[in-house]
Amino acid sequence: MIELPVIPSETQRRKRPDWLRVKLPIGPEYAKVRKLVDTYKLHTICESGNCPNMGECWGAGTATFMILGNVCTRSCTFCAVATGRPNEYDTDEPRRVAEAILLMKVKHAVITSVNRDELKDRGAEIWYQTVRAVKEVSPSTTIETLIPDTKGNWEALIRMISAGQEVVSHNMETVERLYRRVRPQARYERSLEQIRRTKEYGQRTKSGIMLGLGETREEVFRAMDDLVENGLDILTLGQYLQPTKMHHEVIEWIHPDTFDLYREEGLKRGLKYVESGPLVRSSYHAERHVNV
Repeated sequence: MIELPVIPSETQRRKRPDWLRVKLPIGPEYAKVRKLVDTYKLHTICESGNCPNMGECWGAGTATFMILGNVCTRSCTFCAVATGRPNEYDTDEPRRVAEAILLMKVKHAVITSVNRDELKDRGAEIWYQTVRAVKEVSPSTTIETLIPDTKGNWEALIRMISAGQEVVSHNMETVERLYRRVRPQARYERSLEQIRRTKEYGQRTKSGIMLGLGETREEVFRAMDDLVENGLDILTLGQYLQPTKMHHEVIEWIHPDTFDLYREEGLKRGLKYVESGPLVRSSYHAERHVNV
């Protein structure tokens, strides 16, 4: 096997390579989305997660909405979303999200949320009501829901995924060996089971993995095999970007050629669709994932 380029030195490791440069968000369509998000007092993972594609996606008039507040009960070491004890959720949020999506004329909407482990139903009812509200006012809009770990509350899971969305995504985030450090309140096998149960319910399944956290190529292949075995349809692979100095460091900048290799391997191993590239995030090109 041909070895692909890596960047081993500490100095180079800290410096972002040219292929990770992104344009600042500008333009009239971006401004329009910005105004709607502010007017309806909505949260987007685009902002909270410091997504590098915000300019491209918002410029096209799309956004990924984050429901159930912007404070998470988890303390994952990769994530830019604030950690703490959230306020009581807003029961009017489903209506506001639906109205914003209608005004934005979104053809495909992505909805995600923080983890709400303190809630008995993990926020499942708000999830259900949000999807239903969108479908009621925008019946032609297709929806992907990027749902959190329900901590084995399978009744909550079914409620979350039974509202009529076309794609259900749950991110693995990393390989099994790194779970304790990267996702200390999650379990690799439990996330796989959540994907399996979602597939058994009859949904189109999707997940995402960040690269550059210290995983090996063999561990990525093993994760692909585990996901295929548990019924995954769509996988996204992207470069991990460290939000602050307090978060997990970037161990390696993954070369674009390696992302191409992973795409080919994922398809060979049985995945129906693989979105793989340095700037790929869970919601990137999500509209392409509805009919795979």
